[in-house]
Amino acid sequence: MADPRIKFDLFGTYIATIKNSIGTKMFQNIYIIKNGRSIDVANGGEFSCAAFVSSVLVMSDNLIKSSHATVKRTLEDMQESGWYKIKKPREGAVIVWPPWEKSDHWHIGFYVGKNKSISNDGLGTKTPQKHPITYGKFARKIDSIWWNNRLGKK
Repeated sequence: MADPRIKFDLFGTYIATIKNSIGTKMFQNIYIIKNGRSIDVANGGEFSCAAFVSSVLVMSDNLIKSSHATVKRTLEDMQESGWYKIKKPREGAVIVWPPWEKSDHWHIGFYVGKNKSISNDGLGTKTPQKHPITYGKFARKIDSIWWNNRLGKK
């Protein structure tokens, strides 16, 4: 019988998982088979932001149903799993950025407090990295901020 004085700390574990992910290469590759050939659709980490976020959400007591290779499918799963938009970021919220400059790729990551986010750095290290929520001097606009009450009430 479980000790009633002991309870799993979902939020604490979730935040630790996000922060401890910095520099990991585990999200750099996502393979599909197309016409009998194996193809890395994440291109060695260039397009791994959705895999990073969705995998952390799955690992964190199934905050969504499955890991995904695209921001679109990650957001659909989040909505199906009780995530909703909020106006102001709070620690642990999921942040979505629209395509940047000539790219048509949306970007997704986590807010970790003090105007900082952790998301996959597809152009540099190709691993999750901490950065300003708006990417500093480049001032990338935020499209939406998402929350799930399983992480705590708003």
